[in-house]
Amino acid sequence: MTSKGPESEHPSVTLFRQYLRIRTVQPKPDYGAAVAFLEERAHQLGLSCQKVEVAPGYVITVLTWPGTNPTLSSILLNSHTDVVPVFREHWSHDPFEAVKDSEGYIYGRGTQDMKSVSIQYLEAVRRLKAEGHHFPRTIHMTFVPDEEVGGHQGMELFVKRPEFQALRAGFALDEGLANPTDAFTVFYSERSPWWVRITSTGRPGHGSRFVEDTAAEKLAFEKQLQSWCQAAGEGVTFEFAQKWTEPRVTPTEDTDPWWAAFSQVFKDMSLTLKPEIFPAATDSRYIRAVGIPALGFSPMNCTPVLLHDHDERLHEAVFLRGVDIYTRLLPALASVPALPSDS
Repeated sequence: MTSKGPESEHPSVTLFRQYLRIRTVQPKPDYGAAVAFLEERAHQLGLSCQKVEVAPGYVITVLTWPGTNPTLSSILLNSHTDVVPVFREHWSHDPFEAVKDSEGYIYGRGTQDMKSVSIQYLEAVRRLKAEGHHFPRTIHMTFVPDEEVGGHQGMELFVKRPEFQALRAGFALDEGLANPTDAFTVFYSERSPWWVRITSTGRPGHGSRFVEDTAAEKLAFEKQLQSWCQAAGEGVTFEFAQKWTEPRVTPTEDTDPWWAAFSQVFKDMSLTLKPEIFPAATDSRYIRAVGIPALGFSPMNCTPVLLHDHDERLHEAVFLRGVDIYTRLLPALASVPALPSDS
């Protein structure tokens, strides 16, 4: 992979780097700056922009490209705006400067997870609109907060609101993972997270005194959560901070019209797809839980998996290829013929 000089940088790459510099890093993301950035994109692209505050300070931004047949369900392109914290001393470059090295690698928190996908959505829509295309199904792009800490102040609330119902989503795309091989990974389901908060009480005192029955002593490595509490003694309890027990699976058979449209694009482009179950959890679980099929996909092949890692980075050529892929995917999905579920 080669890189062009800075004087000839692709405008999509420049926009990507601009978005990366917005510090939407947990635990105090600058969501206001991200929303302002997205509002400006909507204005430039001629898209409507709706802001839905699902909790104080937590805004879902929805950009909409109307389809020609409003009776059909829509396509939902979801991405989250927040990113995980960094340890600056372990980075080769400032994680919020979006430095591009001489080989074309762009360093920054969010390059893989998942600001690249947000900009790829926008740039694919920009390209298709500039070419004069129109499609039967409406395309909504949702940019949501709070995903990196569970989505409880983001998509989990949004799917319960009338503004979400009004989108009439029939199919959704969300984030995936990089793949170090030539293949592109697509996720049709994901693991069910259980986040557990354990409370342990005991006798206080300085560690040098060898105090018995301390809170920390009670949490020494029992095999199961219940046995922890029972064996540890009185005053030890636990509660689930997050417990997901209803994983949904999006069909990946060729008889499914959404999968058929999605996978045919890769066949036409002679690209390899590798369907998997996502090894963690994303906002897709909330979308699937309300009955909307969703695929997790980030077009990053030939790329090491570096989400949440030090020196998170993405090559500009891989990023731009992703724009090309979405430019093919969106027409295919937005042109799926009427389905029984559309009525």
